[in-house]
Amino acid sequence: MTGDDVFTEHRGLLFSIAYEITGSVADSEDVLQESFLRWARADTDSVDNPRAYAAQIVTRQALNSLRSAQRRREDYVGPWLPEQILTSPDAAHDIELADSLSTAMLLVLETLTPVERAVFVMREVFGFDYERIAAAVDRTEGTVRQIAHRARDHVRARHRRFTPAGGEADRVVAAFVTAAATGDLDGLLGLLAPDVLYLADGGGKVGAARVPVIGSAKVARLFLGLVRRPLPEMTLESAAVNSMPGVLVYSGGVLDLVAHFEIDDGVVTGVYVVRNPDKLAHLGARPGHPDQA
Repeated sequence: MTGDDVFTEHRGLLFSIAYEITGSVADSEDVLQESFLRWARADTDSVDNPRAYAAQIVTRQALNSLRSAQRRREDYVGPWLPEQILTSPDAAHDIELADSLSTAMLLVLETLTPVERAVFVMREVFGFDYERIAAAVDRTEGTVRQIAHRARDHVRARHRRFTPAGGEADRVVAAFVTAAATGDLDGLLGLLAPDVLYLADGGGKVGAARVPVIGSAKVARLFLGLVRRPLPEMTLESAAVNSMPGVLVYSGGVLDLVAHFEIDDGVVTGVYVVRNPDKLAHLGARPGHPDQA
């Protein structure tokens, strides 16, 4: 099987590994490109499992990318959120994969060391064996087992399960957006958990809250101001964002922000808003709008 065949057939898996390790769409694309070049330079004729070997190369490159990115993020203005991806509603049917793609999970993964994160993703999300993971992260198999155990306990202690996009979650978000658009403060309060968390990522380039906002009253008032800003030709479209129910807000055909919501027991427990234009560029203009290139 040629490198082209491997990277075409398993692109979804390889991109997911890179994305869940780096939290960046752009970095993941770079990782896949560099990994393909390394595959092409390697002696792969005797490789018994091309899929696993490609995943090993991608993990190694994603680790390098993450280490570089962490140094850059030290100077980031305001909360940092992963670059968002639009996911198919069908992705929610695979609860484990949907949970691993959620922004809440990706933020928990940010608290791991790079090696812990790579080991957790390869083992807990994609089920690779310890021998393969050890080769990918340049550790002994025994050490990898210890790292996996430590990372798993860390994630379980900090991550709560969420309701993926679809059904109840979509209905809650639809009611939330309607209440915000109509200025219904009481309606918003009824849909927000008392300790709801609001995180906004503007990267210092556009207006966005630069600290986390906690509490239903604060989040409700903040979101009212956000949604009711005067924007030219404002259009809202629902979408599954990182397997979570979300809303894309366009202004004049240009994506202005992506908001997505963590739902638990019928209420919103987390609101994640990305406005940094660098993180929205890969999502493009509104389909069919005359401004779209």
